[in-house]
Amino acid sequence: MTDVTIRVAGAEALDSLEPLWLALHEHHQRVAPPAVYQPPAASWRARRGSYEHWLAEGGFVLLAERGSDLVGYALVEIQDGPDDTWVTGSRIAEVQTLSVAPAERGLGTGTRLLDAVDAHLAELGIEDVFIGVLTGNDDALRFYERRGLRPVMTYVARFKAGTPKPMTGRRGPGGAARP
Repeated sequence: MTDVTIRVAGAEALDSLEPLWLALHEHHQRVAPPAVYQPPAASWRARRGSYEHWLAEGGFVLLAERGSDLVGYALVEIQDGPDDTWVTGSRIAEVQTLSVAPAERGLGTGTRLLDAVDAHLAELGIEDVFIGVLTGNDDALRFYERRGLRPVMTYVARFKAGTPKPMTGRRGPGGAARP
């Protein structure tokens, strides 16, 4: 992994993150419980907007590059603390995205990125870190637990907007709906 370099970038790098975000979005659909997911273009548009906001508010992005190829990234939001539930410092980090190209997974790129996240946070004097893991993404959970992170919250959800609507109206021959 010595040929992978990690560097800090800013909003100028956002467009280059799209393929890795979409790979992660696809991965989540494979490992997480069934739900109706945003189409790729809509997902990226929304995520990119969030990235712009988090970076403008003091967050940072780290890029993992092998030569001229982007093979992973971590985008970190910085929040004011202390947290309202847990005892934390005056600033808290949340790793909003850790994405590694599918061909790079298991080669240490994610570890290198999180090592760099920890080092950058230490420079900023931030010790408290949150990272969300989708239910079903057991490999990611084990990866984070090996780094000393522990589950502290589980989200439950109801997604009405993505629920197919029952057909209404009169039924025609063969049960087909008629206007």
